Amino acid sequence: MQANGTGGQEPEPQVSCRNGESSLSAAGAVHSNGLLSAANNGLPSTESPALDTGLKKKKRLSQADEDVIRLIGQHLHGLGLNQTVDLLMQESGCRLEHPAATKFRNHVMEGEWEKAESDLNELKALMHSPGAVVRMKFLLLQQKYLEYLEDGKVLEALQVLRAELTPLKYNTERIHILSGYLMCSHSDDLRAKAEWEGKGTASRSKLLDKLQTYLPPSVMLPPRRLQTLLRQAVELQRDRCLYHNTKLDSGLDSVSLLIDHMCSRKQFPCYTQQILTEHCNEVWFCKFSNDGTKLASGSKDTTVIIWQVDPGTHQLRQLKTLEGHAYGVSYLAWSPDDTYLIACGPDDCSELWLWNVQTGELRTKMSQSHEDSLTSVAWNPDGKRFVTGGQRGQFYQCDLDGNLLDSWEGVRVQCLWCLNDGRTVLASDTHQRIRGYNFEDLTDRNIVQEDHPVMSFTVSRNGRLALLNVATQGVHLWDLQDRVLVRKYQGVTQGFYTIHSCFGGYNEDFIASGSEDHKVYIWHKRSELPIAELTGHTRTVNCVSWNPVLPGLMASASDDGTVRVWGPAPFLESQENEAINECYSMDS
Repeated sequence: MQANGTGGQEPEPQVSCRNGESSLSAAGAVHSNGLLSAANNGLPSTESPALDTGLKKKKRLSQADEDVIRLIGQHLHGLGLNQTVDLLMQESGCRLEHPAATKFRNHVMEGEWEKAESDLNELKALMHSPGAVVRMKFLLLQQKYLEYLEDGKVLEALQVLRAELTPLKYNTERIHILSGYLMCSHSDDLRAKAEWEGKGTASRSKLLDKLQTYLPPSVMLPPRRLQTLLRQAVELQRDRCLYHNTKLDSGLDSVSLLIDHMCSRKQFPCYTQQILTEHCNEVWFCKFSNDGTKLASGSKDTTVIIWQVDPGTHQLRQLKTLEGHAYGVSYLAWSPDDTYLIACGPDDCSELWLWNVQTGELRTKMSQSHEDSLTSVAWNPDGKRFVTGGQRGQFYQCDLDGNLLDSWEGVRVQCLWCLNDGRTVLASDTHQRIRGYNFEDLTDRNIVQEDHPVMSFTVSRNGRLALLNVATQGVHLWDLQDRVLVRKYQGVTQGFYTIHSCFGGYNEDFIASGSEDHKVYIWHKRSELPIAELTGHTRTVNCVSWNPVLPGLMASASDDGTVRVWGPAPFLESQENEAINECYSMDS
């Protein structure tokens, strides 16, 4: 912001856009932008190559053209190109801002508070909300008060507090806080407690940004308006990009404004990076750890294999094997801190295993009754409790040693999930619904009702959305808060097998699911048609897991006995051509 203009000068508007004609005052024909020129230490210029141009009749400009010129002028002014701004405004016949706003800006930046307050009276007539003057005056006096305190002028500051701020009868709570700053022993203490930059350009620029929000854009443009519009455009392009899967800086310096944003499918995890063949039977489940450093896979071969993810190459290597699951492993759940892993079996299994992943030791082998079917499990967010159940009418809450804390009888559970509130457990049951159960007050309520069996479901990190695999219907997205069906995703083949889908990618913008047609399907969350179909498995794909930390890494488990690891296209051309044969996209 310009801070070097002389506060006493109050230039009248010299150029305006009216019916395509330019009108110039004799006193300031070359000072058309309403801002003091830096070329003459804040004084209006006396010569300009654009003087003759400004006197000529100009082409009528549309409102959109005027807005663009003003936006460009504001941006150039922010860069300190004030003479260029003068020339632009004179040649276009436009005005960057109202002269009263210019005076106000300069008085604020120079700390001439009495003059700035006087300017408010002139600006009041230009405001849509006259009451905004009180709020603007409060902000001005607050800055004045803080600057007096920093300068050690305690009596002057006290006078501002008592005779100027308090009579406004606005934001009394804030006035009490401001009064407490009188006790600050030195300026550093004041700046720390007030969270204030101190007297000078930085704090006054921030003050001006706040003050501008009360002024109509026809009087003074909002701060950095052009940058705001460009940033919004970039963000919109990213939102519409079906393959955008990375975190990008929200600033404009990291992108090119000369081309539209577009991510290539080759950057997306739909190319086979590895095929893990260590299991010797159907692989029923796989799940990345919460920190993304490990993958656990469970198989009909009665083992769980823990894989280590290389942080550099993203390649997986076998870390350890957990054995002894006589019925096979159909479901796995990592504890919130990834210390423990619980393994469940298929319908006829009445036991679950709680492993210490770090040591490879079995901490608990739990079975409440031989009549039970413990096929699903979910961790409480505290990491000290879990819930488990199955389709034989039992539903337990237990501690890490398998001790029964609570039970809910008569609930035939297909899948479980603990919400972040630490109290509510979601359970899909044999009545084609998901209900919420509260173990604290022993209440339950219906949340989701489907017309077909819910084979499995998972919940987004924020607890708002649920992703359901519904028998014969495919994958459905539900809003748990509004309790409405948001979207039905097309393409997947889903019969009565239990298939597990997942949220994934940066900001969980994507959804992936296995399918009985041997493929992995990927959708953008807002698009019902798949953006990619991944081929390579030769039998039903039972489960897909997207790495929660590495958005370009995904794994799938299949009845063909393999776990496939998916990533972006390899760099070597020969490998890339091979991978392209495994993955193709469908236009959405």
